[in-house]
Amino acid sequence: MMLDVERLDETCIKKLVHEEVLAIRLKGFLPKPQALRIGDKILAPGFEGYLNAPSIGRIGMAFYEAQNQPLLIEDYFHCAASNIAELRARCAPYASPIDTLRCMLDECWPVGAHLENIYGRKMYVGLSRVVNPGVCFLAHHDIFAKDAPDSLQAHSLEAQLACNVYLNMPPEGGALQIWKDDISADRFDEMRGDSYGIDPALLGPPSLEIRPEPGDFIMFNSRRMHSVTPGVSDPRLSLSFFVGYRGNTSPLTYWS
Repeated sequence: MMLDVERLDETCIKKLVHEEVLAIRLKGFLPKPQALRIGDKILAPGFEGYLNAPSIGRIGMAFYEAQNQPLLIEDYFHCAASNIAELRARCAPYASPIDTLRCMLDECWPVGAHLENIYGRKMYVGLSRVVNPGVCFLAHHDIFAKDAPDSLQAHSLEAQLACNVYLNMPPEGGALQIWKDDISADRFDEMRGDSYGIDPALLGPPSLEIRPEPGDFIMFNSRRMHSVTPGVSDPRLSLSFFVGYRGNTSPLTYWS
């Protein structure tokens, strides 16, 4: 179900997109002390809540939040470059872990990797996501074509992977849960109603549960249902983005 790897490479990415494994983990992608220091630097200036999931904090704007509304889409693109620069500034003097991963993806994939573009514009990458103690990150899936239903570029994906670098973790809880059984987009929307997700208990026991350590990198199939268990005492901070796969002869793309 989960594959521990020593480095990010073509083979492990193909195992994910062909659903031979649910997740891959690169333990100690960042040394733990460095991850904690970067986490503190990112959190210090504060953060806001998602527009459509206010119990979850974030720095930067996820494309999902735009919900196909022209004004919000314009806000997303307007802030994309400045949000990337803001993350670099908060990480300094350390390199942004997102920048490092962007290079690694480009280097390991035979035809490279680049920033996703949609509607003729480059997207943002590098969302900082904060889950406060006691908050359950509800079960949900992430499907680019649902966020941009009128985009051929979004519909052209053959697979979509979620990538997370963990910086701060609570002493208990904060585990990533993944279910291997698929739920159709229509069924999920029916179950969630006006919420961004559903109670994980409705899905039964997860197929995989991973409790990351600060500094770990995890990549998994974002089209499968996933959630985060409530943490205790301290916030859970991760840097997140998606990777799009369009076949072995096409570049990978990434966005948040």
